[in-house]
This record gives sequence, C-alpha cells and structure tokens, in this order.
Amino acid sequence: MQTILALVLVLAVLAGLAWFLKRFAPKMMGGSNANLRLVGALNLGARERIVVVEVGNQWIVVGASPGRINALATMPRQEGVEGTATVAAATPSAGSFSDWLKNTIDKRNAK
Repeated sequence: MQTILALVLVLAVLAGLAWFLKRFAPKMMGGSNANLRLVGALNLGARERIVVVEVGNQWIVVGASPGRINALATMPRQEGVEGTATVAAATPSAGSFSDWLKNTIDKRNAK
C-alpha cells in the first residue's frame, strides 16, 4: 500500500510541475503569428493539399501530405487578394496562378 501511495504522490508532483511550467514558463515562440496568414488552400486528394501562406510580403506555396510538408515555390505578394474567401472569386489571379503552378510542376517533373 505504501508503494502505491508513493507512486500516486510522485505522479501528482509531476502533473503539478507540468501544469506550473505550462502556465508560467516564458513563451518560446516570441509572441503572435501576426506576420503569418493563410491565403488559400486546395485539396488535391483525401489527405494532400496545396496551401498558399503569406509571410511578410512573400507568398509561399506549400505542398502538404501526411508526414511531409514541402515548400514548392515562393512568389511576391499579390495585391487585391484578401483571404481564402476572395481567392476563389479572383478569377484572373486564380487562372494565372494555376498556369504558373502547372508550369512549375512540369519543370520539376522534367528534371
């Protein structure tokens, strides 16, 4: 019985220490993600996606699949696109982006 009580006491101390560190430890990330914004996403399959993320004045095209995330390309920030709702509505930008993406994928497959 003493062994079980000692084990429960040790587990309680560990849980309390974890809570204390989570609550009062300094933040490692350095604040909010104000410079990071999701511009748009396209599902390619059940678990594969292409995502456009804005970081500062750059857009990064990212391919995401289970267990793997790859930066496909970077491009300057496009003016006039405010978020994921307007990406689908911006027909000229969406058409030129899809052409650009197709050309980029074709170039990578040719290597």
